[in-house]
Amino acid sequence: MSVQEDVATEAPQTLSPKSESHARNWRGLGWGFIVKLLLMAVVNAFGLMAIFSAVGAESWLILSVAVLLLVIANVIYFTKRALPLKYLLPGLIFLLIFQVFIFVYTAYIAFTNYGSGHIGTQEQAVNAALIQGERRLDDSPTFPLTIVERGGEYGFAIVDDGDVFAGDADEPLTEVDDAVIGATGAATEVPGWNVVPRADLLTDQSLQQTVQSLRVPVSDDPNDGSIRTREGTTGAVYESTLVWDEQTETITDTTNGTVYSANDRGSFVAEDGSALNTGWSVNVGFENFARLFTEPRLVQPLLMVAGWTFAFAILSVVLSFGTGLLFALIFNDPRVRGRKWLRTLFILPYAFPAFMSALLFRGMFNAEFGVINDLFFFGAEINWLGDPWLARLAVLWVNLWLSYPYWFLVCTGALQALPADTLEAASLDGAGRFRQFRSIILPLLLVSTAPLLISSFAFSFNNFTIIYMFNNGGPAIPGAPYALGSTDILISAIYDIAGISGGTADYGLASALSIIIFVIVGAISAVAFRQTRKLEEYQ
Repeated sequence: MSVQEDVATEAPQTLSPKSESHARNWRGLGWGFIVKLLLMAVVNAFGLMAIFSAVGAESWLILSVAVLLLVIANVIYFTKRALPLKYLLPGLIFLLIFQVFIFVYTAYIAFTNYGSGHIGTQEQAVNAALIQGERRLDDSPTFPLTIVERGGEYGFAIVDDGDVFAGDADEPLTEVDDAVIGATGAATEVPGWNVVPRADLLTDQSLQQTVQSLRVPVSDDPNDGSIRTREGTTGAVYESTLVWDEQTETITDTTNGTVYSANDRGSFVAEDGSALNTGWSVNVGFENFARLFTEPRLVQPLLMVAGWTFAFAILSVVLSFGTGLLFALIFNDPRVRGRKWLRTLFILPYAFPAFMSALLFRGMFNAEFGVINDLFFFGAEINWLGDPWLARLAVLWVNLWLSYPYWFLVCTGALQALPADTLEAASLDGAGRFRQFRSIILPLLLVSTAPLLISSFAFSFNNFTIIYMFNNGGPAIPGAPYALGSTDILISAIYDIAGISGGTADYGLASALSIIIFVIVGAISAVAFRQTRKLEEYQ
């Protein structure tokens, strides 16, 4: 027998069977497979919970996405194929939820009039309008009433001619079989509901407020009114003075006969131009973007805010980088004694919370009792927070104090990494310290710090914390809408326009401005990164 034949006959005996993944192995303890089953059970439980919640809220888009992601997850983790996706899928899902979805939803809101008076659907707007016009009917009887609860939602159970009807704010009254009526005439047991004890109502003030503001519809027709109570033991029918006509999409005020018709702007408007306070969200196309550039009351304040935003971002980067580099050059000199201790002292502002520093400086810059005026300006009452230019100067100083330690650390590390032989050769050629800095140190330093400078610009462009906590964007710009201020930057202007700090909320306009900021920062970053490639020739 030849050598090749010996190898051919012995080879099959030496081959071992291919080992199976621990995540699919049932032999032995099978811990890998059990752990995978437990994790996927948790994933499926949360997925089903999201699906059921989407069905209950009638959110079909979220339902479709939840079903699709759940199916994909089970297919990937219970098949042998698509091994890379087993590791990539969690990150892709988080990217989809926390980045893509938020951006897409913001873009969607930017094309609507979503905001104060235009929140929700037309049906919700109708119900809100009818509720605001509710009055108790003069001929409404008083019903024995019981406070009930189901799934964390409170409702009413009333007794009408011996029959018990129960419902909550979302579900109108429906008859309940096998309910028990007590001696007082009110229901004591309501199948499907938990009866709230009278003692809980008397001792819980928040529950009292909830009960007094609760309205339970009498039927599916909003014109039939709702049950309300004042003390929690009796209820009456309250009917709106407004009447909704679904066929003509009009709301009629029965007290004066005014008819409000639905328009394509999401409002109920009468012939005389008056409108109801409640409306609904509709698509308005590019109107929000056009308002940012054409609405007179908005254009001038936003131009001031935009100009200050660029100035703040650029000056914040230049000043903090320059200061950090200056201290790095000083404390990189071996002739300076105690450099380690001094470096520690200089980076202390970086370890202090930014919002707390802004609040402390806000008090220090106060014109009446601030220590800045007392210690450095001989007690002069300089209105740092009330004057637009002084407020801008102050916020730049605060931001410099907070951010220069970061660049001090970065520049110190970059300086220590510079090639010593290059600097030595330049010195032998007669180059002075300034020439070495301008021609060698700074170009080499920018090679490593340029990406950080770009990210620092983007951070300063959207540095909401320092602007809001220091002076809340103030002082106010005279005549500006949405409470815009002289130290507001675009991101804090979005906060004001969205009405989060109070006032009228215009989420559509705020979302449109957010999209514009995204485009601006993205374009500047792209151009800057492209330009930084030229610095590589110094390496």
